[in-house]
Amino acid sequence: MSDARPSVLFVCLGNICRSPLAEAAFRIEADRAGLQIDIDSAGTGDWHVGSPPDPRSVAVAREAGVDIAHLKARQVTREDFHRFTHILAMDHSNLADLHELAPHDSPAQIALLLDHVPGREGASIADPYYGSQENFEETWQDAIAAAEALVGKFSTS
Repeated sequence: MSDARPSVLFVCLGNICRSPLAEAAFRIEADRAGLQIDIDSAGTGDWHVGSPPDPRSVAVAREAGVDIAHLKARQVTREDFHRFTHILAMDHSNLADLHELAPHDSPAQIALLLDHVPGREGASIADPYYGSQENFEETWQDAIAAAEALVGKFSTS
């Protein structure tokens, strides 16, 4: 996989709030930087498989000029651990689940998304699902900060 172009999978619990926003934010920043990176998102749970992102996520992304309404939630698969060079969890619970799901021969780098943001290492992106629109906006700001940091990382590698 070292010769393959970078690929990033963003992972939260249901793949309808945080990970689609992280995917959207990273797409924006990668496009601005002219990076060729495969990007996707998924959830560790199966509750929302096939569903579009939460309407509040769609609204926040739309305000930033990105349409994510077409995305459909999916669950992480064993193949993802070979398809993606980086699998980034939104929180510690999903990180633990990813380590548990990872095949022993997985070459993917598994980490928290905010580990890539200086000063935010070890922090989780809060789940906005039970919160207000303001919580979704905070999630978007975290996603943008992480996307900018990741673009910096991939631009120098």
